[in-house]
Amino acid sequence: MQDKLEQVADTIFEEANSILNYTFTFSEEISISFKGLLSVVIAIIITAFVLKLVRRFITRKIPDNDKVKFVSVFSYIRWVIFIAIFLIAMDASGVNVTALFAASAVLLIGVGLALQTLFQDIISGIFILVDQSVHVGDIIELEGKVGRVLDIRLRTTRAVTIDNKVLVIPNHLYLTNILFNWTENGSETRESVNIGVAYGSDVVLVKQLLLESAKNHKKVLISPVPKVLFTDFADSSLNFQLIFTLNDSFETRFVQSDLRFEIDKKFREHNITIPFPQRDVHVFQNKV
Repeated sequence: MQDKLEQVADTIFEEANSILNYTFTFSEEISISFKGLLSVVIAIIITAFVLKLVRRFITRKIPDNDKVKFVSVFSYIRWVIFIAIFLIAMDASGVNVTALFAASAVLLIGVGLALQTLFQDIISGIFILVDQSVHVGDIIELEGKVGRVLDIRLRTTRAVTIDNKVLVIPNHLYLTNILFNWTENGSETRESVNIGVAYGSDVVLVKQLLLESAKNHKKVLISPVPKVLFTDFADSSLNFQLIFTLNDSFETRFVQSDLRFEIDKKFREHNITIPFPQRDVHVFQNKV
C-alpha cells in the first residue's frame, strides 16, 4: 500500500514538474517556461502589495493638500516600477530581454512618437506638482490667456477665465512658454489706469482728483496707498498713470471701468479736458 502511495506521489510530482517546465516558445530567441511565467506573476503581485503599503504609509504622514498630488505622481511612478520588475523577473526566468526589445523595437518607436506629447505633459505635470510653481486658486497668464487655476493634474491644468470659460491647458506648454503667475507673491496685484489731459491743465488738481477717485472705490485697497505718476509730455496731452492695488485680479477690468467713469465725471466738474489728437492742415494756393 505504501509503495502505491509513493508511486502516485512520484507520478504527481513528475506531472507537476512537467507542467512547470513546459516552455512557451514565441521565436527562436524568445521563450519562457510556465515556472518562469508564474515567477513573473508572483513578483508583480508582491510588488503591487509592497507599493500599496508604501503609499498608505507616506500618505498618512503628509498634509491633505499634498495627498492628492502625491497619489497622482505615485500612480505613474508605480507603473515605471512595475515595468522594471517585470523586465527583471523575465530576465531572471531565462527570457532573452534584449531579443524581446529588438523584436518590438519598431513598435516601441512608433508608440513613443505617438505618445511624445503625452509624455511631455506628464513630465511637466510632475514638475508643477513637485516645484510648486502653480497652486490651485492662483491666477495665471499663459499665451495671452488669463485664468484662475481650478485643478492641476499630471497631463492638464484646468483654469476658469474672467468670462467663466474653462481653459484646459496641456502641461507641456509650461515648458515652452513664459508663465505669469499673478498671485505668486500673494493675492494682491497692482493695477493701473492711464489718463491724458490737455496742456494747460492744473496738474496738481489732476493728481488730487485721480487719488480721490481711487480712494473712494470700495475694492481699491487702502494700503498700499494709490499713487499717481506724471508719465509723459505727449504730442497732444499730459499723460498720467493712476496706480492702485486690488485683492482680486479678476475684478481688474470692472474696477478700471468704474474708475474711468468716476474720473470722467470729476474732470467734467472741474473743467479738465481730455484731449484727442489734432493736426493743423495748412493749404497753400499757388498764384498763377
